[in-house]
Amino acid sequence: MFSGSSSKSSILSSQGLFRQGAQTRTRASKKEGLRMNILILGSGGREHALAWAIRQNPKCDRLFVAPGNAGIEGVARCVNLDILSGADVIRFCEEAAVDFVVVGPEAPLAAGVADALREADILVFGPSQAAAQLEASKAFTKEVCDACAAPTAAWARFAEAEPARAYIREKGAPIVVKADGLAAGKGVTVALTEAEAIAAIDDAFGGAFGAAGAEVVIEEFMEGEEASFFVLSDGTDCLPIGTAQDHKRVGDGDTGPNTGGMGAYSPAPVLTPALQEQVMARIVRPTVAEMARRGTPFQGVLYVGLMIKDGEARLVEYNVRFGDPECQVLMMRLGAQALDLLHACAEGRLADARVNWADDHALSVVLAANGYPGAYEKGTVIRGLAGLADDSHNKVFHAGTAEKDGQIIATGGRVLAATARGATLQEAHDLAYALAHSIDWPEGFYRRDIGWRAL
Repeated sequence: MFSGSSSKSSILSSQGLFRQGAQTRTRASKKEGLRMNILILGSGGREHALAWAIRQNPKCDRLFVAPGNAGIEGVARCVNLDILSGADVIRFCEEAAVDFVVVGPEAPLAAGVADALREADILVFGPSQAAAQLEASKAFTKEVCDACAAPTAAWARFAEAEPARAYIREKGAPIVVKADGLAAGKGVTVALTEAEAIAAIDDAFGGAFGAAGAEVVIEEFMEGEEASFFVLSDGTDCLPIGTAQDHKRVGDGDTGPNTGGMGAYSPAPVLTPALQEQVMARIVRPTVAEMARRGTPFQGVLYVGLMIKDGEARLVEYNVRFGDPECQVLMMRLGAQALDLLHACAEGRLADARVNWADDHALSVVLAANGYPGAYEKGTVIRGLAGLADDSHNKVFHAGTAEKDGQIIATGGRVLAATARGATLQEAHDLAYALAHSIDWPEGFYRRDIGWRAL
């Protein structure tokens, strides 16, 4: 495992991270067709899916993931690296001759790691710290939407609890309360009663989300069907790369508290071609233009969360990285071309890029630790993974796992994502659930109805 304090000589001699002559490559030579050494930052199911897809591309030479997980070790070299430190990431890139960095989660983006890499002349996929405010601050996104007339929910921002409570009493419920900053997917409350909304305000200002809850955004409750739309932007041009539908609630029938996502499928039938073009014209392109006008062009993936009703789409939120588990179903369908698309985006070549979609479907079922999204036990043993199908149509992506004494153990809340691809959504559903059923993990659970809207 690489450590930020290791010397270059020790890395070279003891771990062999360089291939012969790799450190002498130049940007000019890379354009002549040499394979790339690639570093992915992150440790979840999203990063496992990115690594799995990128590894299939013949342009990928050595693949590193920091810090990675037990499943990722099957397709890449996992390295122990502080991914929130631009200096540490740059040091590793220089010592391991990394040509291209793909930032998976939002935290390094909000910390400015992509900026540091660009300053060091290292090619990176992911927005600047300033552009990452589209996810890091709910209020910033609302201000951008107002400036470019992108349709979204009515909203108000509060820095103190009592005015926020008064606003809720005035507007009534249902209503949505959001911690303004990054809260690891746990800062949003869809309150069906005023009491729930007031409790969410008390949680935020009471420190439940740390600095992320220092301000809150309160939004109009939007009715309709939610869907996710993924678009690459190089700061000027935009390229849609897929749709998906997530299942946020922990229980069957969309019951229980919100989670980071209990499953997903792609494509999302509700996002018809006509509706996708509407979203591009009214929401995505105006946002990208407004970000450029502000001097903070957006380069990376825009995860466009939408609410759709009566043929009209409104923005719920932006994320500035791939979703999890949406990334798993997207990568299952994109495969090796994912690297070409991310690389074109990073180099500002999206105007010439194309997505080659097969007429297929993918579905992912998340296996989570009992008790999630509340308190759950760590360190339980997961069995039955070794004998499962593992190919272009069947894959179990790891999220919160580690290897200990030759066994795979659970280290997080959302732990695995049984994912499959099929000619129809029903086929993908049946294959994914066959994988999930075969995993021997009594301390885990999963929803039994992923894909119910489309099926």
